[in-house]
Amino acid sequence: MSGKRVIAICMSGGEFQTEKGGSLSYKGGDAHAIDVDEQMKFIDFISEIGEMFNCDVRTVSLKYFLPDNKKTLISISNDKDLKRMIKFHENSNTADVYLLPEEATPDISNMPASRSSRTTLSEAIAPIPMDDMIDDTMGPEDLPISISVSAPPAVTMEQVMNRAEDAQIVINPSELMSSIVEVPNPTGDILTKARTQQWQNTITGVGQRFKNVGEFREALRKYAIANQFGFRYKKNDSHRVTVKCKAEGCPWRIHASRLSTTQLICIKKMNPTHTCEGAGGINGLQTSRSWVASIIKEKLKVFPNYKPKDIVSDIKEEYGIQLNYFQAWRGKEIAREQLQGSYKDGYKQLPLFCEKIMETNPGSLATFTTKEDSSFHRVFVSFHASVHGFLEACRPLVFLDSMPLKSKYQGTLLAATSVDGDDEVFPLAFAVVDAETDDNWEWFLLQLRSLLSTPCYITFVADRQKNLQESIPKVFEKSFHAYCLRYLTDELIRDLKGPFSHEIKRLIVDDFYSAAYAPRADSFERHVENIKGLSPEAYDWIVQKSQPDHWANAYFRGARYNHMTSHSGEPFFSWASDANDLPITQMVDVIRGKIMGLIHVRRISATEANGNLTPSMEVKLEKESVRAQTVHVAPSADNNLFQVRGETYELVNMAECDCSCKGWQLTGLPCHHAVAVINYYGRNPYDYCSKYFTVAYYRSTYSQSINPVPLLEGEMCRESSGGSAVTVTPPPTRRPPGRPPKKKTPAEEVMKRQLQCSRCKGLGHNKSTCKDYLLEC
Repeated sequence: MSGKRVIAICMSGGEFQTEKGGSLSYKGGDAHAIDVDEQMKFIDFISEIGEMFNCDVRTVSLKYFLPDNKKTLISISNDKDLKRMIKFHENSNTADVYLLPEEATPDISNMPASRSSRTTLSEAIAPIPMDDMIDDTMGPEDLPISISVSAPPAVTMEQVMNRAEDAQIVINPSELMSSIVEVPNPTGDILTKARTQQWQNTITGVGQRFKNVGEFREALRKYAIANQFGFRYKKNDSHRVTVKCKAEGCPWRIHASRLSTTQLICIKKMNPTHTCEGAGGINGLQTSRSWVASIIKEKLKVFPNYKPKDIVSDIKEEYGIQLNYFQAWRGKEIAREQLQGSYKDGYKQLPLFCEKIMETNPGSLATFTTKEDSSFHRVFVSFHASVHGFLEACRPLVFLDSMPLKSKYQGTLLAATSVDGDDEVFPLAFAVVDAETDDNWEWFLLQLRSLLSTPCYITFVADRQKNLQESIPKVFEKSFHAYCLRYLTDELIRDLKGPFSHEIKRLIVDDFYSAAYAPRADSFERHVENIKGLSPEAYDWIVQKSQPDHWANAYFRGARYNHMTSHSGEPFFSWASDANDLPITQMVDVIRGKIMGLIHVRRISATEANGNLTPSMEVKLEKESVRAQTVHVAPSADNNLFQVRGETYELVNMAECDCSCKGWQLTGLPCHHAVAVINYYGRNPYDYCSKYFTVAYYRSTYSQSINPVPLLEGEMCRESSGGSAVTVTPPPTRRPPGRPPKKKTPAEEVMKRQLQCSRCKGLGHNKSTCKDYLLEC
């Protein structure tokens, strides 16, 4: 273990979600990578974290998972803990470390496995001693949200590890998990009692003053909860409030009004006597959405996916107040806006935020447009680090795709990606637009063209139905449009009108994919003829409507390096989904942070890469070298032409880097026929590989960095070139009510598992309905 080093992927600002089986996953937030070895001190580790995240490390705790265990988080608080984490990740190059707020660290290990957000309000913040709970000097805002219940001391993971290490005992972490004693979560009863005891003093009597009418109403609600009664407003406006008990005949009454020339509200009259003994019940309480927001705000900060139905259940359990679903939902919306800012402010900040992006990342492009009524239209963002990496070291291959957003104002995310030398996704540019239209796609491509000043012909892989058939050749002249095979398959299945069985459709799709990947025209025609035997209608669609020169390897004129679909943009869509509920400037910044972290991690991988090619290309070339040992090379009169005999006869032209199998041209790596010829002459196969797969190009791809962008506060505008202030308002579209529908695409339906009989092995039925078995009987 001497000299062992891991890359600590430090993550902050996201949230934990409980998956099926109780395992935890971390979604959203920002990430940075730090090299950690056994010589690093804990103080140096946290100092570097504080510098990277620009935060006070005293306010966070560091946690990590044991390998192969995603249910329990382990703390890092000293040098021993840091070394232990490195030992646990002995067989891995990376370790995920999570920064959790110290004052609101959830007890993740005790979270129920069945519901991702079901944690009561009393569990949201770490427990404190009972003796410190009641203090007459404390205000309601100072009251902690949970209290620990007396229980036998539990042995923590850290204590067991420390004792084992001191005794020089080797412990298997996976075996240790079953021996940990966990303290049950508090029920929240003590919390309710403590709150009600303190809230009993929020109303003291005649002469008590409040800053404004809102403060008085808030104090009145707390007072009613503490004394367990409901009330009704008799008068309720900006300068006077009169309230009586909900129970008929009960004399309790209070009247407060504004002091002249001030905003202060003073209680003028009060009858504190109740004869109803709580008969009115607190269900009669005029519960406001702002009150609900104030109650759940701290919990929502720790668990952003806190569900409205859980809010209803928790408030009923802990306060005895019955909310409806809409009250809980609106309270959550208000609390979310208080925590992260309003959506409207996000649009107002957009002009200045775009300027900040270009100031902090010179060479980047962040631009937006509005409609005539100043409502949001679209915003485009591409960072200099991405553009530089693409132009300098990536194949001229761009994938275009889109995804509808589920945010409050909907919209669509457009994404452009490429692939690096290791065939990993490389983010290039993205845009948020009000709708997916021809105009928006053309505008997106125009912004992209202004950045990509390359003499190479670019191959765009995209759906032909996404309004791009005319936009791509119009904006990028002499470029190539390769149809995404998955979208094309969906279109084929949708257009088939006949009564085709599921199995027939699956066979058509299989042959369709085989035809697309076929390197030569003869093999393409063979697979298409197979489809004709299954469905003449599908055959006619492929030949007459699908335009094979845009999707089949045998006829496509550009270079797509065997990348047949446009779904490399899925990381963009995953990042956007994590930030769907944020204002637009924050959503863009979340995506920026994800790209920044990805480039940083890849740069480290590129620095550590050995050999001539990237790791995945080394593996592919090695496989071709093994296959090359099974073929025979025969030279011809022309020194550049060779005949290679194996399962087939192929002709290799070394001068043009061409093989009749087309494998060399399609992938950029020598096929096994070419490798056999190269070995025959004692040359180096690396000299015949595409330059894009070399380690030097891989490092150049990630040589530039993305810098953080300062988050904006308040409503900020920027003046336009004409001197008038640029104000962006939200678009007119709003998220429709109800849950968005989920529909499987036709291709997904075709590819799902087919029912198979265990008796005759036939498809489409089971053994109980097997005709052969019934005939035998």
